Amino acid sequence: MEAWLLWLILAVVLGIIEVFTLTFVLGLLGVAALVAALLGAIGMPVAVQIIGFVAASAAGVYMVRPIMRRQLTRGPMVLSGTEALVGRSAVVLQPVDRDKGLIKLSGEEWSARSIDEDLVIPVGAHVDVMEIDGATAVVYPREALP
Repeated sequence: MEAWLLWLILAVVLGIIEVFTLTFVLGLLGVAALVAALLGAIGMPVAVQIIGFVAASAAGVYMVRPIMRRQLTRGPMVLSGTEALVGRSAVVLQPVDRDKGLIKLSGEEWSARSIDEDLVIPVGAHVDVMEIDGATAVVYPREALP
């Protein structure tokens, strides 16, 4: 069996394994094996085929590494759920004290409590959501209260 055919079989096997593992590394090695198979098919000696395989593998890793690093270090682009509500502004619907209250936050009514235990926030005041504790928004008034 000729060497180029072995390279071709290796490329197909690596490609199939890549489909199931999704590591992307095996796909790069499969492409490098295709390069080696092409070199073998045009009559290059086995040493040149191996050099071609190594060079194509290194080139693939060199080109893909910055993209992968950027993807791994990027933080979440969009906050969702209760994390997205922290920092938002709301309007008080029922007076908010240290134990209870009601606010309108992002078009929904939320139970609320004041972050400052001695503070009672009146109806109509604008507040900022400091955190979400279960189903309760912990709030602080936006402007100084009278």
